[in-house]
Amino acid sequence: MQFTTRPTLQGTFGMVSSTHWLASQSAMAVLEDGGNAYDAAVAGAFVLHVVEPHLNGPAGEVPMILAPAGGDVRVLCGQGVAPAGATVAHYKGLGLGLDLVPGTGPLAAAVPGAFDAWMLLLRDHGTKSLADVLKYAVGYAEDGHPPVERVGETVETVRELFETEWTTSAEVYLPGGRPPRPGELFRNPALAATWKRLLAEVAGAGDREAQIEAARDVWRTGFVAEALVRQAARPTLDTSGKRHTGTLTADDLAAWSAGYEDPVTYDFDGWTVCKAGPWSQGPAFLQQLALLPDELPPYGSAAYLHLLIENCKLAMADREAWYGDAAEVPLDDLLSAAYNAERRTLVGPRASHELRPGSPGGRTPRLAAHARVVATDEPGFSPMGVGEPTVAKSPTSPVPGEPEVSADGATRGDTCHLDIVDRWGNMISATPSGGWLQSNPVVPELGFPLGTRLQMTWLEEGLPNSLTPGRRPRTTLTPSLALRDGVPVMAFGTPGGDQQDQWQLHFFLAVALRAKVRGGLDLQGAVDAPNWHNDSFPGSFYPRGMRPGSVTVESRTAPEVVEELRRRGHDVTVGDAWSEGRLCAVARDPDTGVLSAAANPRGQQGYAVGR
Repeated sequence: MQFTTRPTLQGTFGMVSSTHWLASQSAMAVLEDGGNAYDAAVAGAFVLHVVEPHLNGPAGEVPMILAPAGGDVRVLCGQGVAPAGATVAHYKGLGLGLDLVPGTGPLAAAVPGAFDAWMLLLRDHGTKSLADVLKYAVGYAEDGHPPVERVGETVETVRELFETEWTTSAEVYLPGGRPPRPGELFRNPALAATWKRLLAEVAGAGDREAQIEAARDVWRTGFVAEALVRQAARPTLDTSGKRHTGTLTADDLAAWSAGYEDPVTYDFDGWTVCKAGPWSQGPAFLQQLALLPDELPPYGSAAYLHLLIENCKLAMADREAWYGDAAEVPLDDLLSAAYNAERRTLVGPRASHELRPGSPGGRTPRLAAHARVVATDEPGFSPMGVGEPTVAKSPTSPVPGEPEVSADGATRGDTCHLDIVDRWGNMISATPSGGWLQSNPVVPELGFPLGTRLQMTWLEEGLPNSLTPGRRPRTTLTPSLALRDGVPVMAFGTPGGDQQDQWQLHFFLAVALRAKVRGGLDLQGAVDAPNWHNDSFPGSFYPRGMRPGSVTVESRTAPEVVEELRRRGHDVTVGDAWSEGRLCAVARDPDTGVLSAAANPRGQQGYAVGR
């Protein structure tokens, strides 16, 4: 029997897995109180805003995939669009020679998407009142919670910036002049006051749904919107080294709403995998499945890793050339058998160091001028905040905006994730992110900052991911939901920026291969298995560099596998034993009704709970 750090939980009542134990247990409390998976998800998400402020916030974004019991799988898009004034011409016209959207500050702020998406989920699929699901977050913000070590470490990296420039952030995150410390209660009274005021304003609106609608209005046109717009108009020091104001206006906030979409799906060996559309990187996961040959090398072998790494490079090159929300995406061609059979021939015995987008349907690929820029280890101006933040140990000499590398070479993950399944069979996978404490100054009236998702767009016209008013930046956030024989059986996902659909692919194949050979879903074993990632494509975060040929593996990877990968031409970094992957997962066996869950031990804060 394979050793696992924890058991795969099993039960029949409900299962929750998230990247923080307080969010997991708060969501479970909602299930125990008679709520369903969607009530629980909203409660857990707002707790994540409080306890992982370095990883997400209310003004960030969240894509989610939900499978209501007996209903169709749907994507709920909580990724806001670029404001009306966020044009390439405007950014270029600032006279600063900007080639990239800054990684921090209001110029990088899209219309906030997370709050409205959670409200839609609660309104349409939940059963609880807004007050019922917000009380957990209000309690932790008002009364305090013991912060994880990484919160204080993150604040320490931006202490000087907070003390000299982003002083509203210092008021929240440097209480008494020092960062939050583990074992001491940390409070955010401004955030608690925001939710209490919102609840008070909507209390007289009518029934449950009317109150939720009133809350959406408060966010989009009320005191929350007014404070967000004021903040966007404040000159703010960003990664360019200059102070800029943003483009977000009251009209932008009032006009945008979260919305539902059909998932993009791919059938693989009896499974149907559901992902968000090409405004996310989700279809890159499906392309990696489509690129697999009929027969795979032995699991965990050098040949197996080589195949998955090289397939990932091809899928990510296509992501750069074809994915986005600013142009039509030829998804049918990108996922077709013929196209992927042709692409599959590009995988040889040696590692490729080239960025090789394909020509789906005979189209000519076009990349941004910056796409092939190679990342350097020379840190430029960066008051932190760029890239997606992380949960593992502090780095040494981080490259601004790139995945941070610890002293032992471990590239670390980011953001948050939660998965829930309830006793009725309702299931959800969600990846909240953005609006973290390093992204923008705290809005003093609200207790949380704006996000920075526009940094993922290109300041170049005519690309699928060009900065375009009213269009979504192509996000890295990519929750997953899988079906067997048309029935939802598993929800999973991970933090990790550009690594998300690499780590998830390895997890999914580990689950699928074991289920095929032995039956059953070994969720925890697949979470715990040694993982890896590569950076041989343009990073999604400022300053958008790539590292051709790079592969980072956990030190638990067999030495002979590492040596063979190097012999094949991979530039291998051996990281810490527990440094790659941040998976969460829940599952339901439709034949027995047994529910299961697993959570990532890396970073020592993700937990699954259930009974």
